[in-house]
Amino acid sequence: MSEEILINVTPVETRVAVVENGMLQEVYIERSQRRGIVGNIYKGRVARVLPGMEAAFVDIGLERAAFIHASDIISPNQEDKNGKHPDISTLLREGQSLVVQVTKDPIGTKGARLTTQLSVPSRYLVYMPGNDHIGISQRIEDEQERDRLRELIHNCVEKGEDNTGANGFIIRTAAEGVGAEELEVDIVFLQRLWLSLEDKIKKSEAPVPIYEDLPLYIRTLRDLVRPYTEKIRIDSRESYQKAFRFVEDFVTEIKSKIEYYPGERPIFDLYSVEDELQKALSRKVQLKSGGYLIIDQTEAMTTIDVNTGAFVGHRNLEETIFKTNLEAARAIARQLRLRNLGGIIILDFIDMEDEEHKRQVLRMLEKMLERDHAKTKISCVSELGLVEMTRKRTTESLGQMLCEPCPACDGRGTVKTSQTVCYEIFREILRINRTYDAQSYLVLASQSVVDLLLDEQSDSVADLETFIGKSIRFQVEMLYTQEQFDVVLQ
Repeated sequence: MSEEILINVTPVETRVAVVENGMLQEVYIERSQRRGIVGNIYKGRVARVLPGMEAAFVDIGLERAAFIHASDIISPNQEDKNGKHPDISTLLREGQSLVVQVTKDPIGTKGARLTTQLSVPSRYLVYMPGNDHIGISQRIEDEQERDRLRELIHNCVEKGEDNTGANGFIIRTAAEGVGAEELEVDIVFLQRLWLSLEDKIKKSEAPVPIYEDLPLYIRTLRDLVRPYTEKIRIDSRESYQKAFRFVEDFVTEIKSKIEYYPGERPIFDLYSVEDELQKALSRKVQLKSGGYLIIDQTEAMTTIDVNTGAFVGHRNLEETIFKTNLEAARAIARQLRLRNLGGIIILDFIDMEDEEHKRQVLRMLEKMLERDHAKTKISCVSELGLVEMTRKRTTESLGQMLCEPCPACDGRGTVKTSQTVCYEIFREILRINRTYDAQSYLVLASQSVVDLLLDEQSDSVADLETFIGKSIRFQVEMLYTQEQFDVVLQ
């Protein structure tokens, strides 16, 4: 498998596209006025404690107060023998200063999600001050390699600069195969960084940011580059120079992969990224066989429905359904990554009778999701033929990032018909006529509604004028949506 990373940088926006085998798989977007804050550390102030929810709101200097649950305030060893946490009122009080880290960006109407269990990442490690746990990425599957890395970390910590307090680390996937020297450099860097952050925490007044993660194009070099990544192309000379200096200092093994792209053709046009982004905002995803997916994102969950569409197969119905579901499993895995869909996801595959076919479809889905950077968990096929799964959500989806609710329908996805609005106008005129004394009425409405009132509904308008004994005139307001209207007394 070949992979390229394309980085498009402008003064107001940075976009990163991950392309595998010539096809767009993931997109990351960071805007100067709407930069993600996951990983940032703040010294905040407790604004409100909610004992009934075992949670609190914390002011960290953002527009909306952030949210922290009791389970994110304490470490696991502070739980009692039944796994219960102490009451939130014993942990926090209003007005108290609290050092927290953002684990989820503000999404929709929800504020950022926080934790007091802090961590600071580098290329190979994640440092967890005040913790003595050493964890290893689940993507490193070889047990001998896991044991080797664990032993290296123990040895490096023992002879490191700071061996007085607890030093917890998570070994990242990128550390697979690296030696003691690279890990030592990371450990020293992280411990020095944390000492500087501790000093800043002591001197700062809440609410204030203490630590902000690297900009997107630098995080990409640190987090997204994998052994099979062939090229990293950046279309901004200034950003390329900064990225190259970062690579020379911290990620020397990818130095040969990074290059400046000076071409006149926009970098995202190389693999039709812009076209794929437009498709990713649509509900319908067409499959090559003729089948299709329907993707609906709601507040509580995302649902994906699989349909055979124009695909009629070649042998029998069961085989047609099986092939459609296999293709859909591959497409679903890609769409989850591309659209950055998270939370609870319900997959409605076409019903299959053969148990082996069900297992193969699930295996295909699991295999395709192995490349996903986000953590996923898949259940078996339910009695209703549904597959329930979760995907870790830390930032807004692509749709939430690029779109906003339609002002005409307020996000419903539908608008009232012109006929429905006509009848609403009739009822409004009758209501006003009972309440106020007017000589006549002027109705302001959209073009489609006025056309209907003057054509198909003209008899109904005449009957209404006779009933109320007053004339009714109509005027088109070009800026009105189909649902908008006003009745003016004259």
